[in-house]
Amino acid sequence: MKKALFLLYSLVCYLIFFITFLYLIGFVDNLSVPRPLDLPEQASLPPSFAVLIDLLLIALFGVQHSVMARQGFKEIWTRLIPAPIERSTYVLFASVVLIVLFLFWQPLPATIWSITGPAADIVLSISFLGWGIVLVSTFLINHFHLFGLYQAYEHFTNKRRSELRFRTPLFYKLVRHPLYFGFLVAFWAAPLMTVSHLLFSISMTVYIFIGIWHEERDLSNLYGARYEQYKRATSKIIPFPRS
Repeated sequence: MKKALFLLYSLVCYLIFFITFLYLIGFVDNLSVPRPLDLPEQASLPPSFAVLIDLLLIALFGVQHSVMARQGFKEIWTRLIPAPIERSTYVLFASVVLIVLFLFWQPLPATIWSITGPAADIVLSISFLGWGIVLVSTFLINHFHLFGLYQAYEHFTNKRRSELRFRTPLFYKLVRHPLYFGFLVAFWAAPLMTVSHLLFSISMTVYIFIGIWHEERDLSNLYGARYEQYKRATSKIIPFPRS
């Protein structure tokens, strides 16, 4: 019964994540969500306070992602949260932090640029391409393991717990972090760029590079010389050949 509850919990966490991810696409690309990033309404707070709140929301997102992903935190955390649902709980917390960001993001509607007509459709298509790269990248490295479902399934079926092997399929042969590259494309390919969107994109870009630094340190500790060789041979985030 406990194993079945763990699996059900992981499934619920995954569904919450998936809905949140779809909302994130609408939030960034201004598509059919109640409060998109480029909200046209008049700012209700002075710009300095709005910027402060938005930066605090981004910082909350960054701290949650970075701290809970570290191995030292996991060793402490799994004393409270059973290992089979540790990743699912991380995914749940990440989804909750994003939902908080959606709810409390403060609009800064001044326009930086606005692209209209066919060119806007092209730029939006590039953003969708970025989201597609994100999604495909998760499946290349085991989507369901990344979001916690596979760990709960292994526990439910009494399989020996597996760890992700070091592999470089498809996109990973061109760039070490195609998932982050996809996010950058999605965030910056904007037909309408307001101050809100610019603040979000800059802040997320800074966080992504901080996250890459932490992630690569963990991967080097985990895979050693093999990952160091991969780093020397493959571009970090912009796909271009390296000698």
